[in-house]
Amino acid sequence: MELISPGIGLVFWMTVAFGIVFFVLAKYAWPTITMALAKREKHIIEALQAAELARKEIVQLKIDNEVLLQQAREERDVILADARKIREKFLEESRQKATEEAERIIENAKENIENERKAALVEIKNQIAIISIEVAEKILKEKLQTTEAQEKYIEKLL
Repeated sequence: MELISPGIGLVFWMTVAFGIVFFVLAKYAWPTITMALAKREKHIIEALQAAELARKEIVQLKIDNEVLLQQAREERDVILADARKIREKFLEESRQKATEEAERIIENAKENIENERKAALVEIKNQIAIISIEVAEKILKEKLQTTEAQEKYIEKLL
């Protein structure tokens, strides 16, 4: 029952022991503990600030990435549009050159055909002239076999 109704001496010595423990703790332990807690609190605050700064940087980087991605898309669209225009221009030029080349080839073919036709006509005329001369020569030989017939024919021509 001494704990329920302690004596004065026990209370005195317990108070002295508590005071000594309190003094030792206050003198040596609490400054170290409070300094460690302050450092930890400072470290936690700095970590929170760094995390907030990192979060803001990440948000800014996302925004920058979106802007860059949009610019890249716009540049891609411009490049594709230019490529389409160049392709269309190249195809049009190729068609035009092919058409001009075809017309030139057709024109050359027409000229060659015309030249060949004229050459064939000249050749036919020459053949007809040669054949006519040969026929006339044969006819004249037949008719003018006698000297008398030849003299009549010469007089007629003169």
